[in-house]
Amino acid sequence: MTPSFLEHLIILPIILPLIAAAFMLLLKEQRYKAKATLSLGVCAAMLVVALLLLREASVGGSGGGDTARIYALGNWAAPFGIVLVADRLSTLMLALIAVVGAAGLIFALARWDRAGPRFHALYLLLMMGVSGAVLTGDLFNLFVFFEVMLAASYGLLLHGSGEKRVRAGLGYVAINLTASLFFLIGVALIYGTVGALNMADLSARVAYIAPENRPLFEAGCAILGVAFLIKAAAWPLGLWLPGAYSAASAPVAAVFTLLSKVGVYVLLRMSMLMFHPESGDSAGFAQSALLVLGLATVIFGGAGAIAAQRLERAVGYAVMASSGTVLALVGLGKAEVLGGALFYMVASTMAAGALFLIAEILTRGEDRAAEGTEAFFDDEYTDPFEADDVEEVGRVMPRSLALLGGFFVLAALVVASMPPLAGFIGKIGIFVGLLSGDGANQPYSWWVIGILTFSSFATLLALVRFGMDGFWKRDEDSTLVVRSPEFVAIGLLIGCCLWLTVAGGPALAFTQHTAEWLVRPQDYVAAVLKGRL
Repeated sequence: MTPSFLEHLIILPIILPLIAAAFMLLLKEQRYKAKATLSLGVCAAMLVVALLLLREASVGGSGGGDTARIYALGNWAAPFGIVLVADRLSTLMLALIAVVGAAGLIFALARWDRAGPRFHALYLLLMMGVSGAVLTGDLFNLFVFFEVMLAASYGLLLHGSGEKRVRAGLGYVAINLTASLFFLIGVALIYGTVGALNMADLSARVAYIAPENRPLFEAGCAILGVAFLIKAAAWPLGLWLPGAYSAASAPVAAVFTLLSKVGVYVLLRMSMLMFHPESGDSAGFAQSALLVLGLATVIFGGAGAIAAQRLERAVGYAVMASSGTVLALVGLGKAEVLGGALFYMVASTMAAGALFLIAEILTRGEDRAAEGTEAFFDDEYTDPFEADDVEEVGRVMPRSLALLGGFFVLAALVVASMPPLAGFIGKIGIFVGLLSGDGANQPYSWWVIGILTFSSFATLLALVRFGMDGFWKRDEDSTLVVRSPEFVAIGLLIGCCLWLTVAGGPALAFTQHTAEWLVRPQDYVAAVLKGRL
């Protein structure tokens, strides 16, 4: 495989779902099998591409060191042209997107993809938007991909119809439109003061901003940060997340776990690039605020999980706590803790996605849209959820409750960071980083450890309660019908969590090297600008 071929791989996670989604809009809803086959093929291709790029990032450049692969669209070099950047962080996020996206799609094939129109097109557009957001190298195209992602998420949240989804959808749309407004205002202020939107170019110029323009630049960064704090569901801007995610259909809720991580990704990327120690008077800007907001989000997420009355809402609060954990450690700006935080983020995101899928199976029958009674189709389209068709869609699997219970226990242990699974490895990596060097003598280290430990036990307490209600106290006469694609989807996410546990050493080493790459922004700038400094 030649390097030139790998360069073109970078754009495939964007153009493949875009072309497939456009083609699907030309097909009638009755062609759901063709759409499902095409969607599966696209997601499989995205997964292969993500793993290839991740492997290249883990090996490093031609000299074996850390670098970033740059793809210049139209062969226009940065900062004048649009570039895609595949470094350790973006390829890690791309692999996470591909895995969770594939699992959500497989789960939807059992029944949810037929609970409303245009599911596959919207799903692929969401995947395209999220992938583009983590690969782009400039703020303008970040806004473009951000809006594509949000537009697709609006339709997916309403997928399946019903009053609950409409209510949650209205609030979700209003909040995210507000975030988009903040995004535009922040980008306008940054461009007006610096004259650049390319992230590497911004990083190189921030130290030389005129003193009279620096307050306006920092105000623009703060407003931009608010937009992504909303998306990352940071307290108090993330109160919308548990209600919206619990109202969404199960596969949509699972893939929505990625959306909050996009906000975390952008805040991490921008903080490390623009407010590094060599950025002049802006060094460390707003890091203390991120630390405080992150810890508050962790506390709120843990308390919310305990108070939740439904499993889906408890998982939503756990997603908030996961985002808050990474935000707090971004505020510390230490490579020693960021490695463990990235590892934990990957493991907890996959486990939370699995819990959303399991929750739908345990509460099946409560959501009428899942049974097709509120589905919207063309007049000639047959309802796929009629009772006579159940045997054609799936079958009652022997001992399915026990197997599903095993999946639930594993996912709960990962989300709650209990030993010996991947979530625990990530948290231990964080704690070791906090106590390394002079961290043991810093009061904030013990506060962070205490709050993260509280969150773990609070999440565990909540999930144990729902596990007992869903499995141990289940009516013996009730039959649990789980379709084969649903088991495959949950098994994929749990299998990846187990792989992270078994390969914890190499995986944690990769995330630690990623953190070390992030605190060396000059390497990123040199790779993108290629001697134009």
